[in-house]
Amino acid sequence: MSASTEILLIAIVTATACALPGVFLVLRQMAMMSDAISHTVLLGIVIGFLIFNDLDSPWLIPAAALMGVITVFLVEVFVNTRLVKEDAAIGIVFPALFSIAVILISRYASGVHLDSDAVLLGQLEFSFFDRTEFFGLNLATSLVTMGVILLVNLILLLVFYKELKISTFDAGLAAALGFSPVLIHYGLMMMVSITAVGAFDAVGSILVVALMIAPAATAWLFTDRLSQMLLFSTIAAVLSAVGGFGMALFFDTNMGGSMATMCGIIFIIALLAAPNRGLIAVALRRMRQRWEFSQTMLVIHLLNHEGTDREADECRVDHLWEHLRWKPEFAEQVIRYAEDHGTVRRQRGILNLTDEGRDIAESAMVR
Repeated sequence: MSASTEILLIAIVTATACALPGVFLVLRQMAMMSDAISHTVLLGIVIGFLIFNDLDSPWLIPAAALMGVITVFLVEVFVNTRLVKEDAAIGIVFPALFSIAVILISRYASGVHLDSDAVLLGQLEFSFFDRTEFFGLNLATSLVTMGVILLVNLILLLVFYKELKISTFDAGLAAALGFSPVLIHYGLMMMVSITAVGAFDAVGSILVVALMIAPAATAWLFTDRLSQMLLFSTIAAVLSAVGGFGMALFFDTNMGGSMATMCGIIFIIALLAAPNRGLIAVALRRMRQRWEFSQTMLVIHLLNHEGTDREADECRVDHLWEHLRWKPEFAEQVIRYAEDHGTVRRQRGILNLTDEGRDIAESAMVR
């Protein structure tokens, strides 16, 4: 396997592993919690390193994951006081814990490869050189780590899919059914923490946020179903990884940053072009609703005066501006729209309802 292929595979696996728990963060409206966790787990890594004095110690990941859970606990403690809101609590907790980690690194770990720049930005381009033996295969350590984390995330989602789904959309129902929303919540936060720690070497703590939130937010623009959202989020993550890899090679720039940039680009494209929630679809729907509403007003006006003594006057095209307060140009556009949809007929400057137009007017008046 070539270096480029293995680096691309690391990018894909990392992005996918981050996107899966990110779906639940977006649905639970906890997107910024990923930012907090991705920063504060650094303190867990530093404390673990200072205790075991080994940067490769397997205890660093549990220590970092525990710090992520502590972060969530501290945020909820502040929120439960009802004196600060969640965003303010996050803004208090994670800078404090992250700054402690930076101080400890500069004071006690400045001579080892545990610097804040590497943790923040990641070193995906150099991940190929850190190798490990895995079932007789010589693979990049990041690939093995993120591969195992992705597999664990998939297993947890499959095993606890029902519990996660119910507790995400209705915590009260989950409790009534015998599930523990609190336990599920902290289990999810543990998953997020471990994923963030594993992704440090690949994309850094800051870009983990983009990989967790942007693909999930992109998927939400396309569907409301959880299963489809997980699938679409995975697809968006893979596209971001592949696109970011190509962008980094073309522009000779940081690969993790390129992946995050592609996450943003894909989200913007989805924001514009999603079939139901996209800005273009919303604008077209509002425009269509405007014409449909104007057509309804027109057919109701015609129905109200149909068969009356003033029909000839009220239903004249050149008098609509007086009765409906429409400008002549707009009135003409509405009439053409109604004619195209078969609701009115124009004969010698007089508008007459068709059967379809009469049905629309009667239905609207009944409602």
